[in-house]
Amino acid sequence: MVTEFHPEVASVASRENIVTFDSLPARARAIKATAFVFSDALSSALHERVQKLSKSDATVLIVGETGTGKELIAREIHRLSERKNKSFIGINCAALPEHLVESELFGHERGAFTGATSPKEGWFETANGGTLFLDEVGDLSLGTQTKMLRALQEREINRVGGRAPIPVDIGFLAATNANLEEAVRAGRFREDLYYRLNVAQLRLPPLRERPGDILPLAEHFLENYRVRLGIEAAVLSESAEVALTAYEWPGNIRELENVAHQSLLVMRGNVIQPIDLNLTGFRPIRDETTASKIPTSASEVTPDHTPELDRVITQILCAGGLTIFSKIEEAIVRNALLYSGHNQVQAAHLLGISRNVLRHRLKLYGLI
Repeated sequence: MVTEFHPEVASVASRENIVTFDSLPARARAIKATAFVFSDALSSALHERVQKLSKSDATVLIVGETGTGKELIAREIHRLSERKNKSFIGINCAALPEHLVESELFGHERGAFTGATSPKEGWFETANGGTLFLDEVGDLSLGTQTKMLRALQEREINRVGGRAPIPVDIGFLAATNANLEEAVRAGRFREDLYYRLNVAQLRLPPLRERPGDILPLAEHFLENYRVRLGIEAAVLSESAEVALTAYEWPGNIRELENVAHQSLLVMRGNVIQPIDLNLTGFRPIRDETTASKIPTSASEVTPDHTPELDRVITQILCAGGLTIFSKIEEAIVRNALLYSGHNQVQAAHLLGISRNVLRHRLKLYGLI
């Protein structure tokens, strides 16, 4: 069985710095990331690598957490390749019935097994001339891995119950959210197949590592669902923007889309507040023992609200001491780390410094 992304029902659109599905069944929308933006420096570098790899016909292994948009990136590689006018077949290996995996991938001849009343081509043959993308490739059995290795090495397959090899000309992409190196060490994945798949690797960073993509993605999803729901206007409040960028997004892009959708359903008026987001996973850690108050909205740290900050600094200066600057800097770094839930990438982004600079300060003040 093919997964929710069949070439006839799902095409991909790419505009400047965003990749989306043009059309997608509702059942697929609920389980897959449907948009990928390249606003953050990390994802922008990823896009440059995608463009380079698409010019070759090398096998690419895409790794990343669930919901990071692995199929979208695979389709972008296909769209930019010389095979762009041919078919793109996307298969979720984990969704294939265990007893029919080889038949689905490589096809079968009539009489190959009970119920095989006629010959059938597999997905390798169907994708001939185009691109075949196998998601969750780490879920394949060792026996199927052996046949796949031969197909990739020889560029030919044998149908189940067949004797004559069938040549195939495909661009091959694979993806996994599992650690294949660990699976190789555990004997669950063939080492030779791993190296055959890993000719070129693309790591999709989780959303928490590319905070610059969060708000552009949120605005994209809000606009899509606003139009779909017939809502005249909807904007994020400053405090909602802060909450979105401080959140860890364990479900990545897929979770962000769900949050955007439901926030439009429950918001009062046309301004989305933090309570409307209903962020149910990890929340920023707040240390109640610290004297400093961690800001809860962007307005609390804008220039319009510096009198309170000035008052605190004046108190510190009146207390005197030779390490005043260090005390202030330590407090800023400590609170940024707390507010971001001890996520160093987000804390560095909030402070406008690099992660290396942040780590130096954290070590200096004994915070790590």
